[in-house]
Amino acid sequence: MSDARDAIFKALGDPTRRIILDELSERNGQTLYELTVRLISNHELSITRQGIAKHLAVLEEAALVKSEKKGKYRVLMFHNEPLKHLMRGWLGDS
Repeated sequence: MSDARDAIFKALGDPTRRIILDELSERNGQTLYELTVRLISNHELSITRQGIAKHLAVLEEAALVKSEKKGKYRVLMFHNEPLKHLMRGWLGDS
C-alpha cells in the first residue's frame, strides 16, 4: 500500500501532471493529440506530445490515468479511484 501512495504523491507533486488531471477530469476520453492541444491552448504550456507522454507514464504508474485503444487511437481517461481510496483511509467512509 505504501508503494501505491508514494506513486500517487509523486504523480501529484508535479504541477503539469495536476493540470493534465484537471483537463481529463473536465473532458475525459481524449487522445494524446487532443490533450496536447488543450494543454497548450488552455494553459499556455510549452510542451511536446513526448513530454506529455512522459507525464502520462507517471500518472499511469500511479493508476490515476488509464488508456484504452479505440480504433487506431489510444484514449486517455482520468481514474479517480486511487484518490478516493487514499482519502477514505484518512477520512473514513463518512
